[in-house]
Amino acid sequence: MHNSTRIEQDIEAKIAAEYLDLAAILDGGPESWWDAPSLCAGWRTREVVAHLTMPLRYPPERFMAELSKANGDFDSMADRIARQDAAVLTPAQLVTGLRDPQLHAWQPPGGGQLGALTHVVIHGLDITVALGLDRRVTKDRLRTVLDVASSLESLRANIAGVQLRATDMDWSCGEGAPVSDQAQRLVLMLFGRRLPS
Repeated sequence: MHNSTRIEQDIEAKIAAEYLDLAAILDGGPESWWDAPSLCAGWRTREVVAHLTMPLRYPPERFMAELSKANGDFDSMADRIARQDAAVLTPAQLVTGLRDPQLHAWQPPGGGQLGALTHVVIHGLDITVALGLDRRVTKDRLRTVLDVASSLESLRANIAGVQLRATDMDWSCGEGAPVSDQAQRLVLMLFGRRLPS
């Protein structure tokens, strides 16, 4: 087996594990969790999960039609779809979506597998951190996401003038005043999330 094939399979396994972990957490929680605010501004847990499972309901042709309706504004389209789908899908349907192997194989346009892993990790944290749950993303998944996020010019602006240092693994990024914290909190900082104190 080629090394690149092994790496792809490893990332595939990480993506599926993140979705399945989140499904298990939400499936075992109270109904009130679904209406709790997340770290995504203006979205509750149900909107975040509706967004995560959007690829199951919007194949490429429908996705492009929705994007056209939003005049090419992806953020506007994603917000509208998340809100409308969250209003009609039950928690059980949303959890079922998280467990769907078709979702686990999805890759964001231009983002590939690393983009897919980053997508589910950050949105999973948007939910679990906001709920105050002591769920820890595994270090191997966090390292991958930190490396991806810190390489994106659009996100590096969020850490201008500081050096991020993980306190629970050997990882650092940036130049300037040191900011030390747990790796998964650093992921949230890179993505510009407002962290609970």
